[in-house]
Amino acid sequence: PGDGMAEPAPTPPLAPDAPAYRVLARKYRPATFEALIGQDAMVRTLRNAFALGRIAHAFMLTGVRGVGKTTTARIIARCLNCTGPDGTGGPTAAPCGVCANCTAILADRHPDVIEMDAASNTGVDDVREIIEATRFRPLQARTKVFIIDEVHMLSRNAFNALLKTLEEPPPHVKFVFATTELRKVPITVLSRCQRFDLRRIAVTELVALYADVAAREGVAIEEAALAMIARAADGSVRDGLSLLDQAIAQADPAAGVTAASVADMLGLADRAMVFDLLEAVLGGRLADALALTEAAHARGADLGTVIADLLELVHTLTRLKTIPGLADSPDLPELERTRGAAMAAALSVPVLGRAWQMLLKGTTEVETAPDRRAAAEMVLIRLGHVADLPTPGDLVRRLTAGGEAAATPSGPSDRESGGHGGGSGGGGGGMRAVAGGSRGGG
Repeated sequence: PGDGMAEPAPTPPLAPDAPAYRVLARKYRPATFEALIGQDAMVRTLRNAFALGRIAHAFMLTGVRGVGKTTTARIIARCLNCTGPDGTGGPTAAPCGVCANCTAILADRHPDVIEMDAASNTGVDDVREIIEATRFRPLQARTKVFIIDEVHMLSRNAFNALLKTLEEPPPHVKFVFATTELRKVPITVLSRCQRFDLRRIAVTELVALYADVAAREGVAIEEAALAMIARAADGSVRDGLSLLDQAIAQADPAAGVTAASVADMLGLADRAMVFDLLEAVLGGRLADALALTEAAHARGADLGTVIADLLELVHTLTRLKTIPGLADSPDLPELERTRGAAMAAALSVPVLGRAWQMLLKGTTEVETAPDRRAAAEMVLIRLGHVADLPTPGDLVRRLTAGGEAAATPSGPSDRESGGHGGGSGGGGGGMRAVAGGSRGGG
């Protein structure tokens, strides 16, 4: 104070640390077989194994990301080591969740349940540590469980070092392996394990799960938004929960999670707009189609994603055309069941097949083009110009039935066909070339 300088402001007291936020994928990780969705065959087999006392010494869990491989491994560890509320229980398919072993495994701090990531522990030395650890009995639990994730990342020498122990482990040791690349695991390892293939989760099951999670979180969410998240999850529970977490964070608390906000977040076009766009393109109404893409681009939708949405819709329409009973399936959204069924009835399989081929080629063009929007619009323009042209099969039938006179396509005049050819890089000329080739072949 004597030097004329102002005294520093007092430091405010530190606020107590707020509890760390747990993402939905961790907060709602299943802890029992009852909570594990979509894997009924595996759950039934494991339940019977525990009931009959026929528990394998090694399990191989395989499937795409986010379907429950690591979750299942932890549930198996709890089933093996649960002692019940009174401390006298044995291995069970329904762990109590309150005994010391269950609570420690749930908290990821049990000394006898060792989780290892094979992606960062790939060598023989890492496997040698596991082999040495199997020689000692468990510290607290009944069974020592080694959970090795991404096991396909182990080196060839590491796999070979593990073979003997894996074939004849001590009675107090169990192995649970998880992998997304089963083909990279040697057959010598697979033959020593009980294998379970975890399947992708159906969209209807994902929608029900995400609706339950949103209700527990006290968040209002539209059914259409749930369907978008479930489709984007592509069968992975974890992917969808991560998207749901993001959707809740960006949503207006008063309005909840809407389909429009989820579409913006995912870069998707509105589902009805995709139907409108396909109808406009297949109807040859290119001005309407480009107006729709302009509006989608203005809303922030990626036109490459729009092409992918069109490709998915063409596939759905082709399935509906081939199997009309799918229109009554609950797995299809309401728009596909109603408007999609009507479109499938109005379109032929050759037209849908041609649209599929052009859109499939167009997705590659969009990914490699310097301007994704321009490439996507060119794909739609080409598809619109061939929409009113007959398929090669129709031309062959006309030539067979009517000869030379029937080779001229019905519909647009010669002048219009020439215009199409000029606008789409020779679309009409290409169809005439097909007719000429068929005539020459005859």
